[in-house]
Amino acid sequence: MMAMYAANNICKGIMKYAQSGGVRLGGLICNSRNVDNEKEMIAELARKLGTQMIYFVPRDNDVQRAEINRKTVIEWNGEANQANEYRGLAKAIDENEMFVIPNPLEIEELEQLLLDYGLLEA
Repeated sequence: MMAMYAANNICKGIMKYAQSGGVRLGGLICNSRNVDNEKEMIAELARKLGTQMIYFVPRDNDVQRAEINRKTVIEWNGEANQANEYRGLAKAIDENEMFVIPNPLEIEELEQLLLDYGLLEA
């Protein structure tokens, strides 16, 4: 919820400065926490904001292994699956051509997304 709230607030800032400075949103990146329906929920958030999910970064313990070695994943093990995910993320950002003025949501809409995607159920 906090990441969604932060993304929505960033959208409010983009909207505020879009007309005077040409600021646009390229999309959302989901840094997975590996929770149920996460990818679908963030894709729906992006749709409601009027943008896209640029990339879904899966959760992988190689990130922590690299951190403990004080390296990036690519430095630590350039052949790791997670290294390829970061390469894919970089490519997706570089090739993105969708830049929009987002439509921020009300807090109730954000909370409804959590309910709709079952994250608050036991």
